[in-house]
Amino acid sequence: MSPTRERRRPSSEEELPDRAALVRQRRGRRSEEERRRTRAARPKPSARTRPNRQVEIRRRWVALLSVLTVVALVYLLFFSSMLGVQDVSVSGSRTVSADQIRTAAAVPAGKPMLRLSTGEIRDRVAGMSGIATVEVSRSWPNTVEITVTERTAIAFFDSGPGGDGVHLVDGGGVVFKTVAARPPGLPELKLPKVSADDPVTRAVTAVLGVIPEQLLKQVTTATAKTPASVEFTLANGKIVRWGTAEQTDRKAKVLAALLTQDGKVYDVAAPELPTITS
Repeated sequence: MSPTRERRRPSSEEELPDRAALVRQRRGRRSEEERRRTRAARPKPSARTRPNRQVEIRRRWVALLSVLTVVALVYLLFFSSMLGVQDVSVSGSRTVSADQIRTAAAVPAGKPMLRLSTGEIRDRVAGMSGIATVEVSRSWPNTVEITVTERTAIAFFDSGPGGDGVHLVDGGGVVFKTVAARPPGLPELKLPKVSADDPVTRAVTAVLGVIPEQLLKQVTTATAKTPASVEFTLANGKIVRWGTAEQTDRKAKVLAALLTQDGKVYDVAAPELPTITS
């Protein structure tokens, strides 16, 4: 019988150093492999992502040119006479001359268009006695356009002996012009005071502005004591008590029917209850 060889088990003192070395070796390999994988997974720098000096210089030049362009545009629009006023166009004037309007407008020649105050120009022209409305606009590159609506006379009043003449009045009660003689075809205002600030004046001119044209041609004088008591005299001597400027169409129809009858005073202030007085 052959002798049995017993395998000697290493002692714990001999086994621990070998195991520790094996763990360290394995850890070292894993750590090195992980580092390699990490390095391999990192994106490699591309030539496109690397700073390019020429591209950077080009960008700076583009930015500089953009700033210079903006500065040049600001100077051209706000300070240069290249886009300044060279002409003032006037339209809508009839009795007031275009030169008078240009003088009143006082538009500075050569001033940059964008620095013009169209509101100030409009106010200066609107201050002219014969002008009712004004519109001012810019017509590029160098023209200022002024469009006016002149006042239209709807009546007149005579200041009498020792006065300053015959004055034309528009539909708003504004006294805007003095003439040498009484204008034909316009009614005369018989009022103690004629002014756009006077409620009675405004009431009378408002009535004259809304009554039918055929009737207006027959009116020779218009008067009132209060804003609600407007009356006028026709060319045939008949007197019409009109009242206020309200219910114009109805009053005109009623008056047309009344005038076919004999009478001296025709009252349509209350058109539902008209009267005729001999």
